[in-house]
Amino acid sequence: MRRAAVVCILFVFAMMMAGCGQGKQAANKQVKVGITQLAEHPALDSIRKGIVDQLAAEGYKDGSSMKLEYINAQNDMNNVAAIAGKMAADRKDIIIPITTPSAQAVVNQAKDTPVVFSAVTDPVAAKIVPSLNKPKANVTGTSDASPMDKQVELVNAFVPKLKNLGVIYTTGEVNSSVQVDMIENAAKAKGINVVRVGVTNSNEVKPGAESLAGKVDAILIPVDNNVVSSFESLLKAANAAKIPVFASDSDTVKRGAVATYGIDYYKLGKQTGVMAARVLRGEKPGDIPVETLKDVQLIVNTKAAQSFGLSIPEQLKKGAQIVK
Repeated sequence: MRRAAVVCILFVFAMMMAGCGQGKQAANKQVKVGITQLAEHPALDSIRKGIVDQLAAEGYKDGSSMKLEYINAQNDMNNVAAIAGKMAADRKDIIIPITTPSAQAVVNQAKDTPVVFSAVTDPVAAKIVPSLNKPKANVTGTSDASPMDKQVELVNAFVPKLKNLGVIYTTGEVNSSVQVDMIENAAKAKGINVVRVGVTNSNEVKPGAESLAGKVDAILIPVDNNVVSSFESLLKAANAAKIPVFASDSDTVKRGAVATYGIDYYKLGKQTGVMAARVLRGEKPGDIPVETLKDVQLIVNTKAAQSFGLSIPEQLKKGAQIVK
């Protein structure tokens, strides 16, 4: 009886040791991570850097514990679909699409692969998840929804006689249409008319800005991939027409827009990285609610304001991050 008990104890101990060995092996396994991004511009690049930096901080370092594949679609929707298909076929441990079009393509093709998206303004309207609190079984992520009511208030503070506000956006991007609707609702409450200019690609952004000459008192740019990618050409047209330009992200203010209540896209990337690490450790994406970065910062470009003949309102100076 004693011998049987000893044998049993030794067997249990051996199984425990084997389990420990397997756990250590799993922890040391090189995970396959795919990041796909619609286009290259500072805001999206900041998100990607934040994701990679946070994954490294979580123990998933590229080249050792993680094999990272990053593919940029170069703002081509055909590339977006092809990249999503490739990553789904590669059986990644996780796919991290940045932007709404990239997330839509990945979710449509990667039915069994865990997906953690970033920079999707309205994932419900984009039909990426049915609910923010209870997303799909294999999908969750972060939203870059910007407070459009505050953006309209900000433009009005700089331009007190604001009557007509121009908005340039991509008609084919759900996230852009959602933002423009929010701008329009906020503007209507203040008696401000919104003049929409829809574009289908980045080549139409400058002509779109030129068409607003003499029609609007200011331009507000939503977080729109085509428009943000072509911001310099838009700014050139706005400067020629003497129309001040405001943005919805901090990086575009650094490039020459007057001001924004913007989110820090690097921080959003790090937040996405934390969620991705949770999934890589075994949590189900569907059990993790979609998150939004609540911390917005007033950012003002003094040089841009001066170039449009605007002064910074006294009530905004306190607490503002100044870009010179």
